[in-house]
Formats: sequence, structure tokens, C-alpha cells
Amino acid sequence: MIATPKITPKKRQILETMGIVDGMDILLHYPFRYEVIESRPFSTWQIGDKVTFEGRAIRSAQVHRFGKNRSVTRFSIMTDDEVFEVSIFNRPWLRINEIGQMVTVFGRYDGQRKITAMQVNFESLASQLGLQPIYSLKEGITLKYFRSLVQEAWEINRNIVANFIPAEFIQKYKLMARDKALFALHFSQEFTEIENAIRTMKYEEFLRFQLVMQTRKNENKSLQIGSHKVFDIKLVNCFIDTLPYELTSGQNAAVLDVLGDLQNDAMMYRMLQGDVGCGKTIVAVIGMYATVLANYQAAIMVPTEILAKQHYQNITKMFEHLNLKTALLVSALSKKEKDEIYFAMKNHQVDIVIGTHALFQEQVEFAKLGLIVTDEQQRFGVNQRQRFVQKGERVDVLMMSATPIPRTLATTLFGDMDVSTIKELPSGKKKIITSLIKENSIRSIQRELEKLLDEKNQAYMVCAAIEKNEDFEARNVLELAQNLANAWQGKYKVDVVHGKLKQQEKDVVIERFLNKEFDVLVTTTVVEVGVDIKNANVMIVYDAHRFGLSQLHQLRGRVGRSSRQGYCYLLTNSKDAESLKRLEILVQNTDGFEIALEDLKLRGPGDILGTRQSGIPSFILGDVFSDNNILEQSRLDAQEILKNLTKYPELSDYLLENSKKYSSYLD
Repeated sequence: MIATPKITPKKRQILETMGIVDGMDILLHYPFRYEVIESRPFSTWQIGDKVTFEGRAIRSAQVHRFGKNRSVTRFSIMTDDEVFEVSIFNRPWLRINEIGQMVTVFGRYDGQRKITAMQVNFESLASQLGLQPIYSLKEGITLKYFRSLVQEAWEINRNIVANFIPAEFIQKYKLMARDKALFALHFSQEFTEIENAIRTMKYEEFLRFQLVMQTRKNENKSLQIGSHKVFDIKLVNCFIDTLPYELTSGQNAAVLDVLGDLQNDAMMYRMLQGDVGCGKTIVAVIGMYATVLANYQAAIMVPTEILAKQHYQNITKMFEHLNLKTALLVSALSKKEKDEIYFAMKNHQVDIVIGTHALFQEQVEFAKLGLIVTDEQQRFGVNQRQRFVQKGERVDVLMMSATPIPRTLATTLFGDMDVSTIKELPSGKKKIITSLIKENSIRSIQRELEKLLDEKNQAYMVCAAIEKNEDFEARNVLELAQNLANAWQGKYKVDVVHGKLKQQEKDVVIERFLNKEFDVLVTTTVVEVGVDIKNANVMIVYDAHRFGLSQLHQLRGRVGRSSRQGYCYLLTNSKDAESLKRLEILVQNTDGFEIALEDLKLRGPGDILGTRQSGIPSFILGDVFSDNNILEQSRLDAQEILKNLTKYPELSDYLLENSKKYSSYLD
């Protein structure tokens, strides 16, 4: 039974906002850093040094107030026959009334025996020397008070701290027993011991998570009985042979994954991830063809109508010699056209449907839906995808994402999903030349830009804002487009697209751009995905420091989609060293995996993978980026434990108690 120190109602309320309810929660509230407190003789002090010393007060504290709610408290103390004048700001309540009172000071040496104190207390210096844990706390809970809580919580609970990690793994990885690890985190004076304790508790956190995740995954697999699809693999290979290019090794591996899933009794639930231009779509097309050969229907949902139309044209052309029937379902169709497609889908008169959100509308019915594909899956919410899946029974699901992430992180974020990754780009694809321009203007690249436009390239110009806003200092679409139109009158044509336009209006502009009716598209990030215009080979991003790295990489991926060279110019007037360093990552690197990882480190998972990750568990010590080796090992160990769960009865109890812990995350 976990015991809890006596805590006043007011302090208990504050602690609860920190997630602390009982004595074990106190022990699991780890220090976020450690300070080494040491005392050095006065003869070694240099101006600006941090110093710690103890002395006797020889002059009581006097408070001097200035400004609004500001003050400085001054007093004098003597140590080793040296007298020091101590000042501490905004501590008017500090009382030193007794001459001879012992005082410990932590501060900065300003020279001439003057000290600016950061902290003053009346505990002996000896009791405060060495490694001291520093905790993240809320107002109303002092460091001294919390340390006393930790001490008491340890004393009353130390005998009931049991190991969670099985003994064989503690021995295998040279980890610490749980009680020793907790003691070290709060009380150790040895950094090596603290480091081993941190490693132990990181592994425990990940193992707890992976045990639940793998259990849920196994349960879902057993419940998700699919309809294994029977098709002639020779016909699939013949189709692959008709392609005008050879698949990369990554594409071939992904094709084998998808075909294997289709032939399996369990439902496919797979994410296919890869950088912009790596060729994910053809993998999906091969999967859809195999599905049709098995006498099922397939559907692919994309985020924009223009991309749906492009996919429809490409896929229809691929299958025109095979007598497969394809259909395009988008909102812009007339009621009559939609009704005809609904009828064809319901009566199995169409094999493959390409569409947008229109695919999961209530009127949509399939005769025998076998596979659904979502392109740019992060653009669709969990509920939208679920409504799509419900259009059939035991439907296989393939989700594609151009925001690649490391496999261990993908496994963590999508514990119940299989992941296929395409890393290499097709041979012959040119790397986009990226330049950082340290001004928010095209002035220095204008000649270069006009030369590219004269060579019949088209250009995107991306702004962070649609219109002028006094609260948001950035170039805006409407003003920039007007300025360019005036400057280039009669030379180059300019148009705009942005998020305030209706979808149909956006599609009209994009279609005109696709048909080369104008040269420059001034836009917001609405072109980040779902736009494939082969002749657009120039991307200019204003205020580039305002965008995430992955977002900039996605924007860059809109150009260089043909055999011609692509160019990307990142414009910024930011003087912030970190922002410029971040943008240099894009200049130096075209690997979407490396860029996505840097972005995740900087921003956290955020909205990179769509609404699904809103339930991502937060780890106290573990970091899914820097500790991915521990994370991966814990996953493998969890799988091993679950195969022999009878050996670990205490873990069976844990799983029973926590089986629904991440249910909202997985479902």
C-alpha cells in the first residue's frame, strides 16, 4: 500500500495540478537537472564567478525600494576574517535581525568583496554541498519543501518499491533495481550512478508502454479478420513489366509488403511512407490492381480535386489496355454525374475509384470494396478515415505519407500499424538547388528568376499571410501579387490562390496554372500538398523562418517534378541565429527523413502525422528521438515477454490493469 506524507489541503491542490496524488507520484517526479554546489576559498575567486559560502551576519538586512514593486535587500556577513557586502533583489521579506546569525549565500562575485546573491538561506553550508537535485515546481511549492516531501515519501515507501523490469533484463542490460534507481535519482552524489538510474527508468517507461501497445496490437490483429485475396501474381508482375521505368529496391520491398498483406487473412493496416517524389503512388496502384484481380473494388482518396483529376488521368492511362474501369468522384461533379458513378460503384461496374472527401459521403456505396488508399493521410482526420473504411467489410487499408519519420518513431506513434518505407528516389531525378537569401525580397535574384521564367519555367511564390495585418509582420499574397503584376505588366502573368477561396475557386486557378495560362502563382501553403505541376520548377518562400522544416521541404517538393532542374529560394530578413541555422539544414540537405527528424526534434510531433497522434503518451525521462535505441529494444523485449507471459505473472496483472490505457490512442 503506497503511503503519502502529510500535506496541507492548499499544497495538495497545487501538487495535484503537477500530477502528484500520492507518495509514489512524489518519487516519480524526477529532478530535471542537478547542481554541483561547492565552496572555494576567497583567494581563488574571479569577478563574475558563481560562489557559495557561509558566514555570520555583522549587519542586519535593510530593504531599499525603487520602481514599481522592486527592491534590493542589503546586509553584511563575515567569513574567515573577510567581510562581504551582500545584495539580493526583490526579496523584501528576507529577515536578518540577529547579529551573529549564520547565513549561507549563493551568488555572483562582483569584485571588491561585493556579492549579488541569487539565494540566501539559514541552513548549514555542509548540508548543501555536493550534487543537489533541482525539480520543476509550481508557485506555492518551494524547492526546500519539495525536497523534504521526497525524503519523507522515500522513508515511508522504500520497502514496498518492487521491480517492474524482469530480473533477466536487469541483468542483461546491467540496469539497477527499481528502489536503487529511485534512490539514486533523488539522493545520489555520483553522476555515473544517476546516469545509470536514468537509463534504467527510461527503459522501464518504454517497456511499460510497449507491453500495452503490443498487447493491443495483437488483440486488434486477432479481431481484424480480413478476406485474403486470391490473385494471379504472374499478371501483377506482367503489369509491373509494362511500366516505363524500373522500380527502386524500396518500391519493390513495399510492393511485396502490400501484396503479402492482401493475401493474408488479417486485415491490412499499413502506412507507406517516403520522401516527396519517391514513387509511393505506383506501389498503391499495383496493390489496387491485385485487389481488382481478386474481384474486389479499390479506392484512393486524395486531399484536393486537382490531384484527384491527375491521379485519375494517370491511372486510367495505365490500365487502358487491361479493360479496367476507373471513375473520378469529386464534389465539382453535377448531381447527374455523381448519381451515375454511385450506381456504377454499387453495381460493380467500376473497379477503381479516385476521389476526394466525396468518397466517404453517405450516398457512396461499393459492391465489394477490398482496398482503400489515403494519399497524404495526415490531411484526413481519424473520423474521416474511419467513415471511409466503413464503406466495406473487412477492408484492407493503405495510408501514404510524404512526411517520413524514423521507423522506431513510426512504430511508437502507430503501434498497431505496419510500416513500409521507401528511402531512395528514382534514378535520374535531379536534386533541387536550394538557396538561402538573407533578405525578404527577390531583388538579389530578380535577374536569375526572370531568366528562368523566360525559359518557360513557372514559379510559385509563397507567403505566410493572405492580406496585410498589423499584428502579423510578413509579406502577404494580395499585396505581393499586385506589386508583381504592376512590375511585370505585359511581361509575365501573375495569379493568386489562398485558403479563403472556396475549393472550386482554388481548383480553377490551379488548373489554369497547370495549363500554363500564367507564369507566377502567388500563394499561401495551400500548395504544400496535392499539387503536381511538371512545368513549375521555381519555388520562392517569403519569411521562410516562419515555417517548419518539414513544411518547407514539402513546399520545395512541389518543384523539380520533371526532368528539368528545380530551384528553391528561402527568403528571410530574420537575424535570429537559430532560425538561420535551421534554414541552413534545408540548404545542405535534401533527405526528407533527416529533415523530418530535425523538425520533430525542434517542434515535437505536433500535427506532423494528423489527428491520430493526439493521444501520444508523454514519457517522463524517455525521449522518442534521442532514445530511439532504447525504445526499439523495449519493443523487441515486449514482444518476447508476451510470447512467454506465464513466466511473468506480475506483468500479466499490469496488462490487465492497463489494457485500455491507450485505447483512444489506438482506436
